Amino acid sequence: MYAIIDVETTGLSPHSEKITEIAILIHNGKKVTEEFVTLIDPEKKIPYRITQLTGINNKTVEGAPRFYEVAKKIIEVTENRIMVGHNVAFDYNFIRSEFKNLGYDFKIERLCTVKMSRKLIPLQRSYGLGNLCKELNIDNPSRHRASGDATATAKLFELLLSIDPAITGISLKGLNSNLSNEKIKELPQKPGVYYFFNKQGDIIYIGKSINIRNRVLSHISNNTSKKEIELKNCMTDVDYELTGNELTALLLESAEIKRNKPLFNRAQLRTVFTYGLYSYQNSDGYMCLKIDKNKEKNLPLTTFTNQLSAKEFLFNLVEEHGLCQKLCGLYKTQHACFHYHIKQCNGACIGKETPDNYNLRVEESIKPYKFDQSNFIIIDRGRTNEERALVAVKNGKYVGFGFVNTTLISNNIDFLMGSITPYPDNKDAQQIIRNYLRKNEMVRIINF
Repeated sequence: MYAIIDVETTGLSPHSEKITEIAILIHNGKKVTEEFVTLIDPEKKIPYRITQLTGINNKTVEGAPRFYEVAKKIIEVTENRIMVGHNVAFDYNFIRSEFKNLGYDFKIERLCTVKMSRKLIPLQRSYGLGNLCKELNIDNPSRHRASGDATATAKLFELLLSIDPAITGISLKGLNSNLSNEKIKELPQKPGVYYFFNKQGDIIYIGKSINIRNRVLSHISNNTSKKEIELKNCMTDVDYELTGNELTALLLESAEIKRNKPLFNRAQLRTVFTYGLYSYQNSDGYMCLKIDKNKEKNLPLTTFTNQLSAKEFLFNLVEEHGLCQKLCGLYKTQHACFHYHIKQCNGACIGKETPDNYNLRVEESIKPYKFDQSNFIIIDRGRTNEERALVAVKNGKYVGFGFVNTTLISNNIDFLMGSITPYPDNKDAQQIIRNYLRKNEMVRIINF
C-alpha cells in the first residue's frame, strides 16, 4: 500500500517555513482507496508570492487545524505504507520538520515519481509535475493545491505502474542481509505479524503489515537510519503469523510487543500519544471530563500527542456542547465558571443545572469516542477464503480475537466467544478497534 502525499507550504525551507495544506491519498497499486485532505494553520503569515502561486492566504487558513491537531491522523494513515511524491524529498522533509517540532521522529519509506519518470519515460523536455502531466494528458485543474497535485501524482503513478509493474519492487540482489534469499522468497504477501530474531534466538523486533514480504524487504533495504542498520545487522532469522486482515494484525502486534518487549521496539509508534481524555462522575452526580497522562489501568476515551493538543481538543468540546469549564478541569474555582457569567454554561458548576440534564450533553459529546455498543463481535477476513476472523468486545472491554470456519458463522454468541483467544484489554487495543471501526463503517458486526 502506498501513501501519495503532497503539501503546500509558506516557502521552500523546511527549517524555517511551515505547511499550509496536506493531501494524502491511500493507493493499493491499482487505485486510490482513501483520502485525507486538510488546510493547516501555519501559525505564521503567508507571503504574497505564495498566495499568488497557491491561492492560499491568511484568511483561507483561518480556523484550520494546526499541524499538531492532525499529526495523529497523518501517522495513522501512513503507518506501514510507502510514501509516493513528485520530488518526494521536498514533501517528506517538511513533514519530518513539523513532527520534529513536536518531538517525534517521523520516518517512512519513499518513492519519487520524478526519478521513476526519468527511468520509464525518458527524453521529456521537463519532469516538473505541471509540464509532465501536460505532455501525458493528465488533467490537473487544481495545480499548486495539495489535493490537485496529489491526484495528478496518483494518475502519473498508475501510468508508471502500467509501463513497469515492478518499478516499485526491491531486488533481492545486493541487499546485504543475514536472511537468505530463500527465506525471504518464502514470506507471504499477506496481512500478519512478523518477528525478527538474533543469532541467540531472541525476538529483537516485531512488526505488522498487510504484505509481510514487502515490509520485511523494506527493512533489509533501509539504510536511512542508524537503528535500521543495527536491526539489519542483528537479525538472523524471521518468522511470521498470518492474521487475515489489518485489524487483527494491529491487535496482535500491539499485544506481542507488550509481552516480548523486543529491543528494537522501544520507540513503539503508539507511545507518541501520551495524554488522554478521561471521564468520571463526581460526588454530586455530574459527569466530569479531564486531561491526564495515559496509564495502563485507566483507559482513555481518546489520546493525544501532547498536553497542549489535548487541552485544545477539550476546549473545543466544551464550546461545541455547552459544557461546564469547571467540571472539565479548565477553570479552577470554588464558585461558578467563567462561561456561566457570560451565559455559555447553564450552571452545573454551582448546582443550577441538574446532573441528569448536564450529563446528557456530556454523553453526547463523548459518544464518537466510545463504542456504540458494549457487547459486540466484529467479523472480518480470515487467513483463508474458508474462514473469518472474530474480534470480541464484552462489557465495553476488548476480549481478544480468533478464527472460525465461514460455514459456522451464526448468531450463536456462546459458540463464537468460544472461538476467541483471550488478549489483555488496554488503551492501545481499544484505540485500534475504535479507529478501525471509524475507517471501516461497512464492516460486519454482531451485537449481543
